[in-house]
Amino acid sequence: MNLSFFIFKKYIKSNRDSRFLNLISTIAISGIALGVATLIIALSVISGFEKTLTKKLTDIDSHIKVFSFKSNLPSIDNALTNIDSICGKKLDYASPFLSNLALISFKNRKDGVTIKGFYNVGYKNKILENIIDGNLNLDSANTLILGKTLANKLLIKVGDIVTLFALRNNQIPSPDNLPNIENFKVTGIFESGIAEYDASIAFTDLHSAQNLFSMPEEVNGIDIKLNDISKADSLTNLLRRELTYPYFARSIFDLHKNIFTWISLQKKPIPIILGLIIVVAVFNIVGTLLLMVIERTNSIGILKSFGTKKRQIIQIFLLQGFYLAILGTIAGNILALALIEIQTKFNIIKVPSSIYFVTKVPFDLSFEIFLIVSFITIVLALLASLIPSIISSRINPVTALRFD
Repeated sequence: MNLSFFIFKKYIKSNRDSRFLNLISTIAISGIALGVATLIIALSVISGFEKTLTKKLTDIDSHIKVFSFKSNLPSIDNALTNIDSICGKKLDYASPFLSNLALISFKNRKDGVTIKGFYNVGYKNKILENIIDGNLNLDSANTLILGKTLANKLLIKVGDIVTLFALRNNQIPSPDNLPNIENFKVTGIFESGIAEYDASIAFTDLHSAQNLFSMPEEVNGIDIKLNDISKADSLTNLLRRELTYPYFARSIFDLHKNIFTWISLQKKPIPIILGLIIVVAVFNIVGTLLLMVIERTNSIGILKSFGTKKRQIIQIFLLQGFYLAILGTIAGNILALALIEIQTKFNIIKVPSSIYFVTKVPFDLSFEIFLIVSFITIVLALLASLIPSIISSRINPVTALRFD
């Protein structure tokens, strides 16, 4: 057995018998554990917000939207052909839609709503994933699904008949151009978790929307869903170059720039948090090992008098630092998992969906986060252990043997 490892094991055993060293080691391990748990939870929450919001937005919306500088998209068939050619195998589906504002009324209760009509099966399946009551039937005319917030506000349930008031062909109402008034049956209620959508959007089939707005055979946008969202920005730029006037494209990151900018801002304090954890870990490790060096000064003198090399003395205290770091890191990982599990199960910390776009704190239990935080902590602890280890190796054996 390696001499340094053998002596390290003896020190660990004697540390447990020493109340003072045992207390100091416990404090050091606790400090590292709290730092590791804090950083893991912070990174998990930020990553969870990003992934959850991106998924929610793409579940109810598209990765890229193609609009027109005019009120409607001309030559829709040519546009779809060009999109398919530009995106190639990266394209999941492209779905033309007609979206416009309307007034919804039910039993003397009224509110504004954005009516979106579509027909693509792929888009329909994404919306179906968010339906919490009823269903979406595109085969029947004048059927509607509402967001949960809007439905609750107007006290609408599945099966109710609502009235929609809409402008004809986006023209200002006049005695000769009265608004269209249509009855729609509510067949489903969806909940996306995004307050903006749940409170202001209703879906129907494309033909019903065209009739409601008196815009037959017309659409004002194309939803594009990709197989990989990471390609959204590059393909958006490509579509902007390739699609000629009057078309223009915007990615989900452009359309919801405020949300993704907010997420990006949440990441900026992470280096500060990491720096504070580094300081805590360094002080804990250095302080603990220096106290151990003081306690073991006589032992170090005896070891050096028997010919133990400086390198071996350094290894002994490096192993001590590594031992404390491992215990602290393991405890921190367990603490982080426990706190995340408690929050996930009991939802102790509640978040307002109108501000944070989600009803629960989202966590990303990614193995990479745990691994990276643990690795950085152990490496920094070892680097911090070098200071007291080098100090211990330079102790004069004669002075050490006289030390009391």
